[in-house]
Amino acid sequence: MADRKATVKRKTRETQIKIELNIDGSAKYKISTGIGFMNHMLELFAKHAMIDLNLEATGDIDVDYHHTVEDIGLALGEAFDKALGDRKGIKRYGFFYLPMDECLARVALDLGGRPWLVEKYACKKQKIRDFDLSLIHEFFQAFIVQARMNLHINQEYGSEAHHAYEAVFKGFARALRMAMENDPRETGVPSSKGSM
Repeated sequence: MADRKATVKRKTRETQIKIELNIDGSAKYKISTGIGFMNHMLELFAKHAMIDLNLEATGDIDVDYHHTVEDIGLALGEAFDKALGDRKGIKRYGFFYLPMDECLARVALDLGGRPWLVEKYACKKQKIRDFDLSLIHEFFQAFIVQARMNLHINQEYGSEAHHAYEAVFKGFARALRMAMENDPRETGVPSSKGSM
């Protein structure tokens, strides 16, 4: 199997992002976004997906976190798409139930090439400190479009916002790890169409 690595640089008038990704890594990561909550979510994502990830982002966070969070999603999704290449030999589908104290998240995904996002969050809190939790939707929407991924998130229950969203990111990481794994019985693309 070829090295599944990618480097992505994204620069706009609002953000500058550089990503180095190895999806067959050993959970070595260095994350710097200027947004504490996103740093934490991406660190635990890298740890549980078992990827190596260097991610450096600067943006107009004095105005709002929106541009930075969305553009991180775009750049990270692009990096995964590049690293996965033609997607030959992967398991393609992944799912995980992740308990986090009083919370439970269920995540299922398909790396089949067609972006779609379905989300359901039981925790109705809107902020963690100064971080607007609606931006998590913006991150995942950007990510799935660039990664060409179908993603279903169901944060089934839980009242503490940090636990609720940590469960989602860890569940996402574990499901993605499963989907990206090599299937020794699959010699081609895991699709009857012959391409993804």
